[in-house]
Amino acid sequence: MDRIFTFILSFILLCNIANAQVKPTARETVAKKRIIFIAGPDSHGKGEHEHNGGCTLLAKALNDSLPGVEAIIVRNGWPPDESVLDNAAAIVFYLDGGGSDHLELVHAAKMEKLIADGTGIVNLHFSLEVAAEAGGDRFLKWIGGYFETNWSVNPVWEASFARFPGHPVSRGVKPFTILDEWYYHMRFAPGMKGVTPILQALPPESTLDKPDGTHSNNPAVREAVITRKEPQTLAWAFERPDGGRGFGFTGGHMHKNWQNDNFRKLVLNAIAWAAKTDVPAGGVPSATPTDNEMNALTKRVN
Repeated sequence: MDRIFTFILSFILLCNIANAQVKPTARETVAKKRIIFIAGPDSHGKGEHEHNGGCTLLAKALNDSLPGVEAIIVRNGWPPDESVLDNAAAIVFYLDGGGSDHLELVHAAKMEKLIADGTGIVNLHFSLEVAAEAGGDRFLKWIGGYFETNWSVNPVWEASFARFPGHPVSRGVKPFTILDEWYYHMRFAPGMKGVTPILQALPPESTLDKPDGTHSNNPAVREAVITRKEPQTLAWAFERPDGGRGFGFTGGHMHKNWQNDNFRKLVLNAIAWAAKTDVPAGGVPSATPTDNEMNALTKRVN
């Protein structure tokens, strides 16, 4: 009898071990998708270009709402140990751009490797500006568009968005109107190949009342907006030929705009989409930040 009991017990133990081997825990089978925010130093005055505060708010919303996501913030520029970017599902850049010293160009070799690995790339506001001769072609490859000096313009104006395409980035977003420094007349991939406009609006002629300049006005933008009345694309989704994804969002100058539920939801949706995470039917949910919460995220300068 003892021998039979011992045999049965041994058999049960072996079955349990086998089950443990073929049925790993949920934590082991479902690895969280890592989204890395690269927040540049805050610039301008308080309430403008609040890169750290904006990234803190967006990362928290993603972590709170999407169990399959882990959002991590790298502050004050490129990470000292860039291995943190390895295996990232998406990287969000919210920082000052400009010329050939743009962080994405300085680290172009790493960027190209990330792109080859399928990493999604999201660029918000000023990070969309890059010197055409130094990195225009790279940005067209990475996210499908960019701000080009002497072609694009950056006025502050109130844009209204009444319709959205049937795209995951638009899920749950309702019509809204908001004042921001909306860049437009962006440079896009030839034929808009791979580009889906998400936000479009026709800027008022008053946005082109300044003299010609690198960021203010030029004959081409006047022809497009004043003469041809062409709606301008202010945010777009991009599907790379290799299957990777990119997103460009020209707003984000004013920190207070993150309190607008539709403005915030669209960007959260876009980040999730770029990371190839399912966007909920009603969009990525998040609570409206209070004034106190917003103020706590701003830099302490006048």
